[in-house]
Amino acid sequence: MPLHTDILRTARLDLLPLRVEHAEELAAVLADPELHTFTGGAPGTPESLRSRHERLVAGSPDPAVLWCNWVLRLRGAENGGRDTGDEGRLVGTVQATVTAGTAEVAWVVGTRWQGRGFASEAARELVARLGGEPGVRTVVAHVHPDHRASAAVAAAAGLAPTGVIHEGEVRWQRPVRA
Repeated sequence: MPLHTDILRTARLDLLPLRVEHAEELAAVLADPELHTFTGGAPGTPESLRSRHERLVAGSPDPAVLWCNWVLRLRGAENGGRDTGDEGRLVGTVQATVTAGTAEVAWVVGTRWQGRGFASEAARELVARLGGEPGVRTVVAHVHPDHRASAAVAAAAGLAPTGVIHEGEVRWQRPVRA
């Protein structure tokens, strides 16, 4: 099965391939303007996310580029076995753009669910899966130098800062094969 259509699983999350139907719930999950502090922009409306999801689901117009996008769905009781009421809800996204042997990854978790390790858990699974993909030699992420939480996610996924700055962000990377 192609990477971008696979369901990935972690201890607490199902990483489900993005669908257009996720737009409304994701708009609520990602509605906090604080999520855009380091990346710029503003929260998307359900309509703008639906349009964006339609483009992403259709895939890259360049056959040499693969767009892989997943939503993070919380599975089971994540809080010491106690029911939190969040089970089955979307809590964020992860993505990878694969081109010319490099997979560029990114993640976002809604403010309400931050600080619980969901981004790190999802990023570790994504990077591990990318490491098993033929043709992927390097995984990279770009992290704003002041975004400590995102830097911690990159480190948890096995990426290391390179010192290279691209559009104001530090390039983190991990070779997965020579």
